[in-house]
Amino acid sequence: MKKLAVKFCGFTRTDDLQTAIALGVNAVGLVFYPPSPRAVSIATAKTLVSAVPAFTTIVALVVNMGQDELVNLAKEVPFDIVQFHGDETPAKCQILARAVNKRWIKAIRVKNDDTATSILTQINALKTSGASGVILDAFSDTAYGGTGLVFDWTKIPDNSPLPIYLAGGLTPDTIGEIVNNKALIAKIKGVDVSGGIEKEKGVKCEIKMSEFIKNMGK
Repeated sequence: MKKLAVKFCGFTRTDDLQTAIALGVNAVGLVFYPPSPRAVSIATAKTLVSAVPAFTTIVALVVNMGQDELVNLAKEVPFDIVQFHGDETPAKCQILARAVNKRWIKAIRVKNDDTATSILTQINALKTSGASGVILDAFSDTAYGGTGLVFDWTKIPDNSPLPIYLAGGLTPDTIGEIVNNKALIAKIKGVDVSGGIEKEKGVKCEIKMSEFIKNMGK
């Protein structure tokens, strides 16, 4: 069976982070977007990062962050990948990522009127600008992510030039549906989950994290 990469996102506590690492996740995400209930300060981020071993990828999630702020963040917190999760254009992502010399990924928030073709057009633009991957998440009028909403997975294009990471409403239950869906598995490289493994916003649930990994067959 194809093994999907796993990112757990939105950590605020070292204990939760260490649990995820013990479970073998590939990447952990820290949110640097103050309106989010999962946002962390630079000081907290430094503490969290110190608990992450060398071969686990640290992802900094930012939303419409300015260049000066991103440069300062990169100086203060040793992360590996920038995840742009706002309204940044591909060209803007490229400029910002170059300013901190980091690889980057971008979230596409899939709308009801999106099609496989329109999503592929957006992915192609990201590829041209140097993205290392794309996260497909559900669109919401009220938040940039972590909403628990699910989009129509049949819209995922099957000829993406970038690895696709699936987000949006993933839970220990729905991950079972995903790993048993061969057509879907063929299109994606990994999964990205935040709210579906929490007991409250910003506080992960050890049982849900364990169940998520178990139900992936990892």
